[in-house]
Amino acid sequence: MARTKKVNGVIFRLVMIIVLIIISPNLALAEQAGAASGGTFGWLSLIPALLAIVLALLIKEVIASLIIGITAGTLILSWENEGIIHGLFLRLPTLLKDELADPDHMSVVLFSALIGGTVHVITKNGGMMALVKVIARKATNARSGQLASYFLGLLIFFDDYANTMVVGNTMRPVTDRLKISREKLAYIVDSTAAPIAAIAFITTWIGAELGYIQDGLKVVADAGGTLGSAYGVFLHSLTYSFYPILTLVFMFILIWKKKDFGPMYKAEMKARNEEMNIGKERPGEVDDVPEVKEQIWNAIIPIAVIVFGTFAGLIYTGLQSYTWDSYTGFGSNLSAVIGASDSYSALVWASFGGLLTAVIMTVSMGVQKLKDAIENALEGIKFMIPAIAILALAWTLAAITQELNTATYLASLLGDGFMPEFLPAIVFVLSAMIAFATGTSWGTMAILYPLVLFSSWELATAAGWSEIAIASIFANVVSCVLAGSVLGDHCSPISDTTILSSLATDCDHVAHVKTQLPYALVVGVVSLLVGIIPAGFGLSPLISFPIAIFILYLIVSYFGKMPDIREKAL
Repeated sequence: MARTKKVNGVIFRLVMIIVLIIISPNLALAEQAGAASGGTFGWLSLIPALLAIVLALLIKEVIASLIIGITAGTLILSWENEGIIHGLFLRLPTLLKDELADPDHMSVVLFSALIGGTVHVITKNGGMMALVKVIARKATNARSGQLASYFLGLLIFFDDYANTMVVGNTMRPVTDRLKISREKLAYIVDSTAAPIAAIAFITTWIGAELGYIQDGLKVVADAGGTLGSAYGVFLHSLTYSFYPILTLVFMFILIWKKKDFGPMYKAEMKARNEEMNIGKERPGEVDDVPEVKEQIWNAIIPIAVIVFGTFAGLIYTGLQSYTWDSYTGFGSNLSAVIGASDSYSALVWASFGGLLTAVIMTVSMGVQKLKDAIENALEGIKFMIPAIAILALAWTLAAITQELNTATYLASLLGDGFMPEFLPAIVFVLSAMIAFATGTSWGTMAILYPLVLFSSWELATAAGWSEIAIASIFANVVSCVLAGSVLGDHCSPISDTTILSSLATDCDHVAHVKTQLPYALVVGVVSLLVGIIPAGFGLSPLISFPIAIFILYLIVSYFGKMPDIREKAL
């Protein structure tokens, strides 16, 4: 271990020296680069995010890597005008403060902390142990335990944050007992949350997406085109949602065949051979619980309050902004209501309700005194502090990439003159790159949708395509922005959903990224080559989906291996 730290320290110093050598001669040109590239800093805008990502993978210290990336970004922003001292000691702290003061970000912080407190309370009152025992009766082996996690993730489809925190914290004690690696659980949690939220009809994502689609349709209408309603385009786009759907299918194939490959196989081998590095006690650990009467309702009711409370909060806040249309179908109305909701407020209300319910049940049933229940809640909140620090730094880095116009620079690489058939594929790759570099799928959608929706209609119209073909390419592009954003999020160490998945499952963050990355890239490549590109040339998804699923099945069958406790752990 000491030798590893020493090697990491050497690598860290070498990387920093190389970065300073590369950046220093070009910092003076940053302002000119910005003026020449439409307000961006050119390739310099990529350095902060890439530096944080590469260092995180090299030295396995996420917080230090984020701080260095933020420092590099502040240096680039401040070199020409404000100076280094002003940038590091005034601008950087202000950025961090502003990101934490952002109402949406603070809601995520509160939600994470309250979830941690709730989980620790229901652990210490015996509710989690009772729940684990019930699930364990059905989840008797590694496959059934992973399937339980998978289907629970599909069940909580309406919000990716709620999905991640509830499934990760609930299933972690179960999967630990079944010798399923934390890395595999983190992958299941992370790769069900966003994909199911991206394709479900009623989610917290749909409001933003429908808004972007509507804006694109308005521009098209102003130019004399008609492509239908925003919700109709959204439904049409689901037929081209190759990456989200294939991710869910690929995961099911892995679990059903009990196979893994790459870094995930090694993690599973270690778990099967009882070499898991679980570390200190976390909220949800059930092995060190005081002697209490185990009541499953002590866990089920607080968790149900969080799940159904979130849904109720979405309905309540949505109805404040949307008026129910009696001439519109129930499903469309409900989707519009949730799309107009304040998901962050709903999450905070629900998590607070869950914690309050857990404390009241614990005290009223005589399991613990009020003082002990509150101490347990505070202890659970304390466990969330490191992950909250990572989130705050990731948000700060995202703010810096926004000031550097990193996404705009990447989007400018799209250029003009592409054949319309290739536009969905280009949008998918570019969307993944932006989400990977910035760590936000929502930010990626905000940047790309205004740029590519009208462009897709314009290119297809100029090529003389029919109305049906134009509608198909438009829906394909709509889907590719979202699908590429999800892929980039799955691959990025600075993505908030990736960080929350590591937090909820108590998995080492870098280990989660390294084990999930090969799986995400495999599905991404198959989605691109078998689904998105052929669809751009008119191949029906009814043909490409079965072919893609068959290829994924062959990949798992050929490259996958079954973790075996009889083998020597790698």
